[in-house]
Amino acid sequence: MRAANRFSGQQVYTWETVSIEGDSIDSSSGVQVATQTTLQEVKECDRLFLVSTNETQYFDDETAFAKLAQFAANDVMLCSVSSGSFVLAKAGLLDGYRCTIHWENLPVFRELYPSLYSTRNIYEIDRDRATCSGGTAALDMMLKLIETDCGQEVTRKISQMYQHDRLRTPEDQQRMEGKYDLIRLSPKLAEAIDLMQNNIEDPLSPQEVAGHVGVSLRQLERLFKKYRSATPQRYYLKLRLENARQLLLYTSQSGLDVAIASGFSSHSHFIKSYRDVYGRTPREERITDAGSEKSATN
Repeated sequence: MRAANRFSGQQVYTWETVSIEGDSIDSSSGVQVATQTTLQEVKECDRLFLVSTNETQYFDDETAFAKLAQFAANDVMLCSVSSGSFVLAKAGLLDGYRCTIHWENLPVFRELYPSLYSTRNIYEIDRDRATCSGGTAALDMMLKLIETDCGQEVTRKISQMYQHDRLRTPEDQQRMEGKYDLIRLSPKLAEAIDLMQNNIEDPLSPQEVAGHVGVSLRQLERLFKKYRSATPQRYYLKLRLENARQLLLYTSQSGLDVAIASGFSSHSHFIKSYRDVYGRTPREERITDAGSEKSATN
C-alpha cells in the first residue's frame, strides 16, 4: 500500500494496526508489533485484514465475531492471511464464498467447515471476501487488490520494485512437497498426487487414479517408484496419515472420527498404520503433544 501511494502519486491508502485488546502483539518470531487501537474502537474502514497464528482454529471471541459481522453488514471487505480464514469461518462470514488457507491447515479447515467452498489456490477473491494461503501469496493477493484500485501500470511498478517477476492469479495452486519440480518432470504424477490429496476421506483405488490421469496402472507405479520411491498405495497411505495427524493435533475429534475422515474403514487398521509410520498410537500422539504444549507454557 505504501508503494501504491508512491507510484500513483497520491494517498490512495491509509492504514492502522489494531488488536483485540489494543495491546502490542508479539509475533511468533518474537517481533513486537505496535497497535494503534482496539478492534472495537474502529469506526469505519474499507478493508479489514486478519493476521493470526497457527492456533487460530481455537479462537472464540463472540464480541470480536459480532464486530466482524457488523463490518460485513456495512460492506467492509473482510480479508485474511493464512490462518485468519479460521476466524472468518467460525464467525460464519465465509458461508457462500470461495476461500482458501495454507495447505498445512487445509485438512483441519475442511473437517471443521465441510460446507465451505475451500480451495488449494494461493488466494481467493470472491466479492467482499479475500483469503490467501500466507507467505508470498499475501503479496499476490495485495497486488490483485491494488490492481483493482489503481490499475495495471501501478501494479506492475510495485511488482518490479519487490522483484516479484510474475503476477500469480487465484487459479495458481499451492505447491506442496517439491511439486514445482515434479510438474516439470512428470505432470501426470503431479496430477495423480493432486487427485489423492482431494480424495482423502473416500480414497480412490490405484486403478481409479490411473484412469483419471490417463495412464496405465503400471505406468503410474513406475512414476511413483521413480520420483517418490514408493508404491501408489503406500504414498496415498502417507497422505491420509498426514491428514489424520493434523486432525489429531488441531481438533478435538475422537480417534474414530479422525480415522473415518482420513479414509480408514477400520479403527484398528488406522491405529496400526499410524503406529507403523509415527512410532506411537493416535492416542499417544495427543498425549505427547499436550505434554509438549504444557512444557512450553511453563
